[in-house]
Amino acid sequence: MSKKMPLDGIIVADFTWVGAGPIATRFLSEYGAKVIKIETKSKPEILRMTGPFKDGIPGVDRSGYFSNRNPNKQSISLNMKHPKARDVAARIIEKSDLVINNFRPGVMEKWKLGYEDVKKIKPDIIFVTMSMQGSSGPHSSYMGFGATLNALVGFNHLSGFPDQPPFGTGTNYSDHVAVPTHTIFALMAAFRHRNKTGKGQFIEIPQSEAAICMKPVAVMDYAVNGREQSRIGNRHLNAAPHGVYRTSGDKRWIGIAVYNDSEWESLKNVMGNPAWANDPKFATKEGRMANQDQLDSMIEKWTSGQDGHELMQKLAGSGVRAGMVLNAKDMLEDPQMQARGHWVYLDHPEIGVSAYNGCPVHMSKTPAQYKTAAPLLGQHTEEVMKEFLNMDDREYKQLEADQVFA
Repeated sequence: MSKKMPLDGIIVADFTWVGAGPIATRFLSEYGAKVIKIETKSKPEILRMTGPFKDGIPGVDRSGYFSNRNPNKQSISLNMKHPKARDVAARIIEKSDLVINNFRPGVMEKWKLGYEDVKKIKPDIIFVTMSMQGSSGPHSSYMGFGATLNALVGFNHLSGFPDQPPFGTGTNYSDHVAVPTHTIFALMAAFRHRNKTGKGQFIEIPQSEAAICMKPVAVMDYAVNGREQSRIGNRHLNAAPHGVYRTSGDKRWIGIAVYNDSEWESLKNVMGNPAWANDPKFATKEGRMANQDQLDSMIEKWTSGQDGHELMQKLAGSGVRAGMVLNAKDMLEDPQMQARGHWVYLDHPEIGVSAYNGCPVHMSKTPAQYKTAAPLLGQHTEEVMKEFLNMDDREYKQLEADQVFA
């Protein structure tokens, strides 16, 4: 028998797609919410069409990218261009606690499913909208994705090496961290508010504003000092050495960071106190910061012939901050991740058994639950119509014949 979960009974009409929205609703599903993902076969959600695909064969139900963001959810296909689709959506919303979308401003309103419309359907609804740059201002109508958002909020400007163009964060960082975590925080407060007052509310989370909260240092530096920070590669404003250094093996590196003189002494001891490291110009943080090119070169000469994992253990055991640069294979096999039970394996109807990220939040009495892999596109349309909306077979078949579920 399943344990009672914190969000048992919460029903989510999930219009989100791609990254930030689905990641947010994934958290809700892991803690008991029933999440009905409203999609359409006529225009599949972008991540369904984005690899990596099972066996490298593209297909709307074969994307590992999509699957990782959508376990535990139900999927219905609803052609919102059909005039009867709005009524079906409204019937779902009438039984829901939360409506959430990350469209451009105006899309939900075009379907007459904006907050003011939805309030008439369900007065205590909580309504979340997560457009790119908010519903007002000169750029409110712009659409975009994590890659463009990373540029707009300055992540890209600070990512890369000083003599090279910005190259970004390697993933759409705002999708994974900034936007969904702010969203979940706001939602928990809104659910509490509704429990106390009986009233729902409108929550707007412009993705740009959520993301820019993740990088206050550069903004404050300019506001206070008039200094424009720029790319510094793997270096740090207040630590040296600070970088990644080659180890033995093909394309293997280790990250090492030294923040103070005590840590520098520890690193010197691990290195065997070579003569070059005892040069007075490296004795202080200021000296090391001023001589980073030479410092990095000498450290890499020392690391390049060593096994990175063994070196990491030796450094960490001596109080030096160090970590191997892991690839995907390393992370799946990482003994710490395995010991923590981070990876969850779910059986997808088309992809088969595959690894999913486990929830990083570990609650002692109500841990996250993983019941199903990501849904096939429209897998639960009939189930939701008949069992959730109590639609009879005649009506369902008529809507199906009318292409409402296309």
